[in-house]
Amino acid sequence: MYNNPMQAYQEVDKATMSGRETEARVLTLAALKLKECQNNWDNDMKHEQLDAALRFNQQIWSIFQSELAKEDNPLPPNIKQDILRLGTFVDKRIFDTMSFPSPEKLNIIIKINQNLAAGLRGASTGTV
Repeated sequence: MYNNPMQAYQEVDKATMSGRETEARVLTLAALKLKECQNNWDNDMKHEQLDAALRFNQQIWSIFQSELAKEDNPLPPNIKQDILRLGTFVDKRIFDTMSFPSPEKLNIIIKINQNLAAGLRGASTGTV
């Protein structure tokens, strides 16, 4: 039994959530982490928060890229290719931002994550 009702809710939520909804939530969370960095750019912990947010985004996109590369991925080849190209762009932007931090550089990653999450929520079958 769970000591924390929120933990119990989250476990049930995880068990009943679709693959696309899970992906959308993770992308939304990644965008929120980056947005928080932008909003707190002058914070003393900026470098640690930025590093954590960028690495979180990098992990998500790495997972997407590896899933898209699998032969049994159900997405049409042209969509897989487009998302892989987008992933390459995001990777480059993440590395550029790690090397030369600037809050403006986060805008495009945030928008990509938000738009892809919105698309996943609007779609009905398959996963990234």
